[in-house]
Amino acid sequence: MANFEKQFVKDYRLTTAEIYYHMPDFPELLQSYVWQEYDIAPKFPVLYGFLDFWDSNLDGKLHSVYVASKELITPGDTKFHDVELTLQ
Repeated sequence: MANFEKQFVKDYRLTTAEIYYHMPDFPELLQSYVWQEYDIAPKFPVLYGFLDFWDSNLDGKLHSVYVASKELITPGDTKFHDVELTLQ
């Protein structure tokens, strides 16, 4: 499904997660990973699916996740005008 269609029809939002995890070889050190995808707020099923995958398949133990979500196209952004212009 196209990203534009997700935003209008399915109410997806651009979601960014900053994931902090312990490095497998040096558990006292934290590393960060930035993940970005279209997801549905506030339940974030795509993000939770990714975190479940991470937890079960990757060695770096999760420390914390910070999430930001923003609608890219809001009702105030779309305006219809009753104007017809001709360019010559």
